[in-house]
Amino acid sequence: MRKFILNLALLLVAGSLTMSAAQRSRRPAAKQQKKEMMLQLYSIRDVIGNPELYAKNHVEVFKKLRQYGFTGVEAANYNDGKFYGVSPEQYKKDCEAAGLNPLSSHATYWLNETEIDNHDFAKAMKWWDVAIAAHKAAGMKYIVAPSGPMPKNLKQAQALCDYHNAVGAKVRAAGMKYGFHTHSGEYKKVEGTPWIEYMMKHISPENMFWQMDTYWCVMAQEAPCEWFAKFPGRCKLLHIKDHYVVGKSGMVNYEAIFRDAKTCGLEGYVVELEGTDGTIDSMEGVRQSAAYLISKPWVKASYSK
Repeated sequence: MRKFILNLALLLVAGSLTMSAAQRSRRPAAKQQKKEMMLQLYSIRDVIGNPELYAKNHVEVFKKLRQYGFTGVEAANYNDGKFYGVSPEQYKKDCEAAGLNPLSSHATYWLNETEIDNHDFAKAMKWWDVAIAAHKAAGMKYIVAPSGPMPKNLKQAQALCDYHNAVGAKVRAAGMKYGFHTHSGEYKKVEGTPWIEYMMKHISPENMFWQMDTYWCVMAQEAPCEWFAKFPGRCKLLHIKDHYVVGKSGMVNYEAIFRDAKTCGLEGYVVELEGTDGTIDSMEGVRQSAAYLISKPWVKASYSK
């Protein structure tokens, strides 16, 4: 009798465990955590980098980006009032059809040395009138200069600052924000002062924010968080980048960067890949980068104001 009771108890326990496992298997899978996260489309230029590729691939590509967890995109192909060869209105529709916000774009008029030395912004301002109207029609909140001339002296440095102040005032008047994206060269000195530091001190915060590329900051042997502290509130957007896939190299301390978001003034971040190591394609690279950031508890769901 005692043996029978023992066997019965064991059967009941086993059944309970089996039922629990079956119940767990029927539970819906945990939903992917939603985070506001943009992709710089330069990252996938091999599949969407020009009007021809865009026309062929954008529907499928945008759909996949949304599946990966991206909620917005930063354009990298503005030319003569169009994005990737289509009107601003069409580009906006294309993004929104996939659930993506066409939040930002890289675009600029690069002053030549004569224009800088003569403080002549007339041609540039006509270019900007068209560009600003196009970006507004595309539903964008930010226009970011992807780069700019490196001044040879402080006179040129001041002329360039005057130029950015003028552009920023125009963009602001249209209800958008103007930024400047840095690489490593902006940390080089002009007559003893780092060019980026001179810019921050001579361009009004209301006219231009700083889109720090965190990877290029580290490559310049600088510490992103130290620059946040030096110019608090000036980095409205960040480029989150690594040597290849975000989080793989270990060379950028993303946790410290995101934990310092308040000092930074962060309103959003943009994932960008320069390329991959050749073992995966660009779409897989951005997928893995998105998965890394989504998995990290120190990346907030939203930084937008």
